[in-house]
Amino acid sequence: MLKHRLVLAASLLVFASTSAMAEKAWTVKPEWVAAHEAFLASDALRGRKSASPDEAIAAAYVAAQFQSYGLKPAPGMDGYLQTAGVVTPKLTGHAALKAGTLNVAEGEGLTLLYANGKPVSGILGFPVSDDPAKLPAADIVLVSDLGKTPLAGWWRAARAKGIKLLVVRESDDSRALLKRFGGQTGTAPQLDSGQNGMGGARPDLASLSDKAFNDVIAGFGVLGTLPASLDLGDATLERSVTTNAIGYLQGSDPSAGVILVTAHLDHLGVQPDGTIMHGANDDASGTVAVLEVAHALAAGKQPKRSLLFVAYGSEEIGGLGSTYFGEHPPVPLDRIVANLEFEMIGAQDPKMAKGELMMTGFERSNLGETLKAKGAKVTSDPYPDQHFFERSDNYSLALKGIVAHTISGWAVTPTYHDKTDDIAHLDLPFMTQAIQSLIVPVEYLVNSDFKPEWKPGGKPEAK
Repeated sequence: MLKHRLVLAASLLVFASTSAMAEKAWTVKPEWVAAHEAFLASDALRGRKSASPDEAIAAAYVAAQFQSYGLKPAPGMDGYLQTAGVVTPKLTGHAALKAGTLNVAEGEGLTLLYANGKPVSGILGFPVSDDPAKLPAADIVLVSDLGKTPLAGWWRAARAKGIKLLVVRESDDSRALLKRFGGQTGTAPQLDSGQNGMGGARPDLASLSDKAFNDVIAGFGVLGTLPASLDLGDATLERSVTTNAIGYLQGSDPSAGVILVTAHLDHLGVQPDGTIMHGANDDASGTVAVLEVAHALAAGKQPKRSLLFVAYGSEEIGGLGSTYFGEHPPVPLDRIVANLEFEMIGAQDPKMAKGELMMTGFERSNLGETLKAKGAKVTSDPYPDQHFFERSDNYSLALKGIVAHTISGWAVTPTYHDKTDDIAHLDLPFMTQAIQSLIVPVEYLVNSDFKPEWKPGGKPEAK
């Protein structure tokens, strides 16, 4: 009898040990990762253009996966999709820049790169140095020499200063930006409430040929001050819908708060020449990470904290999906303990150690260092000059006060916003391992009492 009891006890110990190992040994299978990518980055989805039917199909796919994992609709929702109206100005006339007595028309020295759809007027201002941080506080600013700062850096600085129109000398940078916009003026979509995403509207942006630029400078030299205005010609409004996919995993302790796990599912769609911008890395890879982290957490025991898994629409046109979510959250924002956004994890950054992922704004809060101490393979952003913290959907939530960061792989990969961002250029083994490494940080967040906090000066303020 004693022998049988010992055998039974040993069997129970083996069973318990095996069960515990099975619970801890969740493995992200590469075939799951490849299958998600094969659909999201396929020709069939035509690049998942922001606020388009193709984006809506991608959101429906993500929602179906959430449901298959056992996630439920978020509180107050009767399904897994959240939609929002988007309004985009379409310019149908020819723009013209007037500076004093000079009138420079589009196509005759003026290239309008980006516009908000409304005329702009004011007195021209000029920077006193090649430091974008020292831009003058004027409605319209003329920059002759970009120096070592890319055009995008000047544009971000102009936004921070509240400048309405930034005019630069035509350059390789300005021509590349026009190409990124499909050879046409980019315009500023808004939610149909009139709200811009990512903390506010970007300034209008225009470039001038060398001759036109020099003529404006000459006019300023004669008059000493120069009133200027940008006339956009005729414009119409195009209406569309953007879609967020949302899944919810109920925690065991309703008072413990909610962890928000996110990515964006849209990309750049089809270019005017018919080229599909597949966005396999940006950000199908992050969307796959959200799916597979949801898969893992839903398959385990009930977590202490609840989880919201969200794949946003319309990140590429200014974070409109995440902005709408922040204005219409299915749970009160003060219940959200932290937000982890996954973006472009499809390639290893050669600047970082093998398997490492960067966290944008790492130094702004104690979240990154805490996760790193718990074994997460995250490190600080090696590209602070790129301001990546402000360039992904985490920023929409950070502006609401939530400790929110983006975890990324190779953020400056050569495939960024290029036709080569396809499945063939993904490092699927790295991506699979990256997703595997993200499960532990999320499990820690949902099962601990840790509440991340902003460090002094780390919390961003709306501009």
